[in-house]
Amino acid sequence: MTQSQRARKVSDRIRVVVAEMLEQKIKDPRLGFVTITDVRITGDLQHASIFYTVLGGEDERSASAAALESAKGLIRSSVGKEIGVRLTPSIEFIADAILETAAHLEAILAETAARDAEIAKASAGASYAGDVDPYRAPRIKDAEDDE
Repeated sequence: MTQSQRARKVSDRIRVVVAEMLEQKIKDPRLGFVTITDVRITGDLQHASIFYTVLGGEDERSASAAALESAKGLIRSSVGKEIGVRLTPSIEFIADAILETAAHLEAILAETAARDAEIAKASAGASYAGDVDPYRAPRIKDAEDDE
C-alpha cells in the first residue's frame, strides 16, 4: 500500500529529526554508530516505525537497541515539537536487516559463481557422446525424389 503525500513528508521529517537527535542530543555511551535507514508511518499518522542499522557486532547492536529504547521518550517529544502535527505519533525502533541480507546474498552469489566455474572447467575438455546433433541428419537425395 502506498503512503499519502502527507505521510511521506512526515516520515521524511521524522527521519531527519531522529538522526539529528542521535547525532547531537543523545549522549548515551551505549549508543554506537547508528544510521536511520527508513521511517514508515501509518496513514493516520499515529504510529511510526523507525528502521536503523548499527555498525559493529552483535554486542554493539544490542547496546544500541537498549540505548534507543531508553531515549524513546526524549526522541518522541522532540519529534512532536518538530513535525507540527496535532497528535505526536508513537514510535518504535526496529533493527534493519539490510546489511545481513546483503551479505547473505553476496555469499550465495559467490558460491554460485564458484559452482559455475567448476562446471565450466569440467566441461571444457568434454565432447559429445555421439554426433553433435543426432536428430538432424542430412537429407539424401534419391533418384525417386528427382522425378
